[in-house]
Amino acid sequence: MRLTMRTNLAMRSLMSRAVHPGKIVRKAEIARHCNASENHLGLVIHKLSQSGFLHTVRGRNGGVRLSHPAEDICIGDACREFEASVPFTECFEGGDNEAPSWPTANCAVFWVVRLARFTASSTRCNCRTLPKATQA
Repeated sequence: MRLTMRTNLAMRSLMSRAVHPGKIVRKAEIARHCNASENHLGLVIHKLSQSGFLHTVRGRNGGVRLSHPAEDICIGDACREFEASVPFTECFEGGDNEAPSWPTANCAVFWVVRLARFTASSTRCNCRTLPKATQA
């Protein structure tokens, strides 16, 4: 399983804010820490703020901070926000796709079970526990 670059940047942005709760940080600083393009990160931060995960502050002393306490921000919710529009495999797309249609080639049931397990485990993780889990 591989998450999109935007989801990866979203997780890194949330983790960086969880480590320093309440501190307002500029997009450029997060981009530097994540080794990411500031423009690309700007799109991610915009979506995180529109989805209620981050609060943005405009102006000379502006930047971003978490909208809620880190323990209240579910990593699974953030992942779903970024991954919901991306079909996991071709057989999930519907419509015109090239996935074989015979029963032995239909892998959708296999992946539905795996995705449900991933979703369940990511739902148990929040912004406070994720940085600790990555250090273990």
